[in-house]
Amino acid sequence: MSQYTSPEIPSPCYVLDEKLLRKNLELMQKVQEQSGANIILALKGYAMWSTFPLIRQYLKGCTASSVWEAKLAAQEFAREVHAYAPAYKQDDIDQLVPLVNHLSFNSISQWHKYREQVVKAGVSIGLRINPEHQEAETELYEPSAPGSRLGIRASELKQHDLTGVEGLHVHNLCECDSFALERTLNAVESRFGEQLKQMKWLNLGGGHLMTRTGYDVEHLIKQLKRLRETYDLQVILEPGSAVAWQTGPLVCEVVDIVENQGQIALLDISATAHMPDVLEMPYRPAITGAGLPAEKKFSYRLGGNSCLAGDVIGEYSFDQPLAVGDRLIFEDMMHYTMVKTSFFNGVQHPAIGILRESGQFDCVRQFSYEDFRNRLS
Repeated sequence: MSQYTSPEIPSPCYVLDEKLLRKNLELMQKVQEQSGANIILALKGYAMWSTFPLIRQYLKGCTASSVWEAKLAAQEFAREVHAYAPAYKQDDIDQLVPLVNHLSFNSISQWHKYREQVVKAGVSIGLRINPEHQEAETELYEPSAPGSRLGIRASELKQHDLTGVEGLHVHNLCECDSFALERTLNAVESRFGEQLKQMKWLNLGGGHLMTRTGYDVEHLIKQLKRLRETYDLQVILEPGSAVAWQTGPLVCEVVDIVENQGQIALLDISATAHMPDVLEMPYRPAITGAGLPAEKKFSYRLGGNSCLAGDVIGEYSFDQPLAVGDRLIFEDMMHYTMVKTSFFNGVQHPAIGILRESGQFDCVRQFSYEDFRNRLS
């Protein structure tokens, strides 16, 4: 019997396994110690702040994509806060400068507009660059594609005096390996080598999936050390997925089974509300004990509990027939899942819990009608 089927865990529920999270953090600590680079947590990928007391034992801080994320980092993580967004309004800058240590701009015009205020506040300024080198497998997540709105190209940057800019920020990876990073660095050094010599730091963004089985951690360390020593600058990585990779599932139950050109199991979760990447990327999440369609004896199409006709997770097969009340364990649901959830249709939002290293389960958050109601007015 799976530990996630325990009756003390409500359904639906995201369950973070504290032991697995620590294992990822220990690997990241090794990378920091052996490479000299700093690793910070990207809140856009993982923002479960009830686990920040553990994470801040290992990581140097957080990176924020908005004022609200910066506030969360400053209040709940209480270490370094770095920020980047495609564009800032004046009110954003006014709120960010008391909160952040580094602030990266997406364009020359935004840098020129706000640089005096940011420098006066003692915040280190960076510029996001576009290496015009593509590595992401999913088009939706490719920031270096032709026509991208993200980052400054080398042809634009070379026209400007960069006095006052202390760092460069590059992000073009998505769940990639260290060899994708090496290719990216080759592109960055080829296009921005002269600018790198003027900088104090280089932020390599996220997408470094160093906690995935088979990732060449030693090769990563080698790349980071070479970069740091060649240009005498601080190297920063800001992974989101890697921190929470394979650290816990989304637990749900079968609510009903209907027939229409095959068996359809209706669940107490929704793809569109609780696992939106299933429809956006799209991708097929793994279920503990399940196989591909027809691989095992009993096949089902799994549907969400919203009115969206396309709220379908996919087809799976099982060794035994499903029954109402059975639990399904959707694996690896901690990163880029909880941060994207919604209250669409008013479907019951999954609880959030932590399976402690002691084996104890703590339900740290359950959602109510009032949470749904208070999102609108």
